Amino acid sequence: MKRGEGLTTRELEARLGVSRRLVAGLVAAGLVTPARGRHGEYIFSFQDAVLIRTAGSLHRARVAPAQILRALRHLEQLKPNRHLAAVRIGACGGKVSARDHHGDWIVESGQRLMDFEARRETDGRVTELSRQQPAYAEADAALAQGLALEAVDVRRAEAAYRRAVSLHPGMLDAYLHLGCVLADQQRLGEAITLYEAALAVLPDEPALHFNLGVALEDTGATQAALSAYERSIELAPTDADAHYNAARLHQELGHMQKAIRHFNQYRRLERPDR
Repeated sequence: MKRGEGLTTRELEARLGVSRRLVAGLVAAGLVTPARGRHGEYIFSFQDAVLIRTAGSLHRARVAPAQILRALRHLEQLKPNRHLAAVRIGACGGKVSARDHHGDWIVESGQRLMDFEARRETDGRVTELSRQQPAYAEADAALAQGLALEAVDVRRAEAAYRRAVSLHPGMLDAYLHLGCVLADQQRLGEAITLYEAALAVLPDEPALHFNLGVALEDTGATQAALSAYERSIELAPTDADAHYNAARLHQELGHMQKAIRHFNQYRRLERPDR
């Protein structure tokens, strides 16, 4: 994403691992307001991309899309003078939470969240938590730095993302952004190695399998890419793009029956009435 430019829906899918349906829901709700490109395609600003990334993270945290939209609309009403991309938003127990100077709270109910675990004197877990929290906060700050730098200094953004994953090896968004930075520079071997390392830590994250499939496909490793897409579908059966990519590769390999099945599933998932 260069200075003064934006991202299309397809580029958001590839970079952030978000579904087209989730992006369309955010647009329909007026939570993101893309411009139109030369051919009528949506062009999303950096702030829109940050909010879409947040919505994608909430979805991967098992928050239902309808609940994400309700919570974001409610949060937008509560903070009318602040872009939602600047609000610290997370997930807690399947609900959307936000953070202010008093701490975390559930957006729809307003309930404050207390960290009872940190207050409990148990078998050393409090000490372990106290060591982990600063590392995660530092990793989160490195991720935010990478996002801010990516539009203007890709090399420094890459360094920030690498620092994030070194500080917190389970930080999915840092892996996804770093992988896309590498792939955008045609450093596909490095991207593949990164995704494989990420999957050793996060083996059940469909976005990692999907992005690995894209990188493998770009190197011509069709069968390996297909396996990655199929695993992504096992973990996220409603991901229309994974079905579409699997269908293309099955067709390329001459597996027509499987190709038709995935194409049909893709069409069902892309129906406007869903």
